[in-house]
Amino acid sequence: MAAASAGTLEEDLTVLWTLLCAFFVFFMQSGFALLESGSIRNKNVKNVLLKNVVDASIAVMCWWAVGYAFAYGDCEENGFIGYANFFSSDSSSSGGLYWALWMFRWAFSATATTIVSGAVAERCQFRAYAAYTGWMTAFIYPVVVHWVWSNSGWLSASRRGCDDVEYSPYFGATNGLLDWGGAGVVHMVGGGAALMGATVLGPRLGRFLPDPVGGVSRWEPSSPTNMALGVFILWLGWYGFNAGSVKCFTGCMSIAAKIAVNTTLSVGASALTCLLLAVVLGDAGDIGPLLNGVMAGAVSITGACALVQEYAAFVIGVVAAFVYTGSSKLLLRLRIDDPLDASPVHFFCGIWGLLAPGFFATETNVQAAYHYANDWGVFYGGSGRQLGVQVLGVVSIAAWTCSLSALAFLLLRKVGWLRVPREVEIAGLDFAQGLQRSRLRQYTADIHRAHDAAPAAELRDAEGAQHGARSADLVLHGRPAHGAAAAVGQKGWQQANGGTAAGGSMSSLCEV
Repeated sequence: MAAASAGTLEEDLTVLWTLLCAFFVFFMQSGFALLESGSIRNKNVKNVLLKNVVDASIAVMCWWAVGYAFAYGDCEENGFIGYANFFSSDSSSSGGLYWALWMFRWAFSATATTIVSGAVAERCQFRAYAAYTGWMTAFIYPVVVHWVWSNSGWLSASRRGCDDVEYSPYFGATNGLLDWGGAGVVHMVGGGAALMGATVLGPRLGRFLPDPVGGVSRWEPSSPTNMALGVFILWLGWYGFNAGSVKCFTGCMSIAAKIAVNTTLSVGASALTCLLLAVVLGDAGDIGPLLNGVMAGAVSITGACALVQEYAAFVIGVVAAFVYTGSSKLLLRLRIDDPLDASPVHFFCGIWGLLAPGFFATETNVQAAYHYANDWGVFYGGSGRQLGVQVLGVVSIAAWTCSLSALAFLLLRKVGWLRVPREVEIAGLDFAQGLQRSRLRQYTADIHRAHDAAPAAELRDAEGAQHGARSADLVLHGRPAHGAAAAVGQKGWQQANGGTAAGGSMSSLCEV
């Protein structure tokens, strides 16, 4: 009786720990919502909040219906995809631990999906986003989960038969792919999809100024306060993300504590390095680089947080800052518009986070985390085979995610579902949803006619454009509105709102 009670208590504590961490991971949705709504312009805030709530809700339905089955299925299935337990049909008699893990894993799937929202903000149609979210949660993400985290996946470090006690990775001289918290499974998948979405959608109107002037328009975020609060919430949620991945309580808290410390060190190192790089490169020492540094460090340590020593977590965070900064500037050079830098933070730093265990994982830490150690990082005497598997994981996840995501976005563009019309983007997605399309067309036509009649004006630089007359004409052509153009723009705003000036300022419509 005493032994049975002890066993029940141990399971109950594991269930409690897993549920609490699942709630922390789900709370990250609040962080994403605050960060994304604070980073974009006022005219699109409600739209991006709507998408954040909807993608979490769609993730619930898809994960329950097919996602969990594709991801985990049953033991001894094929290494590519699961195919059992649709709609949790085989789990009616399962204990509390099954359902706690279901919640924890669903929260991960919702996180991967919501990463895409920031990259396609301010110009993506709602129906396209809803369709893509379903595709992502129901198929793209679960297949990668099956590869890496199921007990039959071809890359899994937990691969074994139904009755086997010992793990048997497909690549026998290694541990399989070491991705403790999901640098590849969650962040590369979400970030790769974000990169494809931003590329296929194209940049926001006015983001890149036309030649010969060139340059990048830098628009003021709607709420730096929300940005900072959102990142703090995400930082907090990351402890549930990484430490919760121990999935046990008794005998596991020492590993969870080490994970929390490593996560903290990487985040702090990356944030400060990003800020320093911004200053050295001549950018303003603003809050943006600091916040993105926090995110970059958190993503980069996710795959290795249980496997490395503390100094290595610091090094991983410092390198993450260089990865983020370099990839962010590369996207601007390529004229790929990612409003929140979702792909530099999640995809490129996710790649680094997946490679890091191949360099820094120690034999002792791998043994403690996975209960066996066939190989470990090359800096600690590993054979190099583990690093090879990490590289294979990067290539496989990137190829799968980017190809299927690009296919989905191209198909949506082909049928005319992907990008909002020009006049809707100019007016703002929040504003346009309450207008008749005919009034919007009339409004933008008035602006174009007024622009043709207005005196020529030189292009302002991106910084000065934020302080002049703010009109739709600036968004369209990179030119400030003068004289007749500004007047007609104000008139069009009033007509579109039934004769009210909505605060008396055209800038509230096309605030940049």
